[in-house]
Amino acid sequence: MRKMVLVIAVLALAGCGEGKGVDAQKPKPALVSAPAAAIGPQWDLEVRGETTQAVSDLSGWLIEHSFVSNVVVENGKARILVGPFNSKAEAEAKQAEVAAALTRAKKQNVELLVLERPAAQ
Repeated sequence: MRKMVLVIAVLALAGCGEGKGVDAQKPKPALVSAPAAAIGPQWDLEVRGETTQAVSDLSGWLIEHSFVSNVVVENGKARILVGPFNSKAEAEAKQAEVAAALTRAKKQNVELLVLERPAAQ
């Protein structure tokens, strides 16, 4: 009886993922990007800690609390950015949301700044 159950389990698992190879993936439609001037300005929320070690700590904390962030290195300095947002109001709303989460977690000495994203050239 055990052998029969084992054979059924192996056969069932062998069928899992069938047809999901590289060739079976659906092609994604190409995204049409409009020039930055047509979209308008975009905004980011910068999250700053008091030490350089805080970059990894803060980015990990943001991920744990479902805030999508990017670490960007500019002039040798790492910055944590949440965004981009299409309006300053959206960025400020996210700023309030992150600030509330930081307060609940009793995280101190963290700055949240709303910044306008420079236009792509």
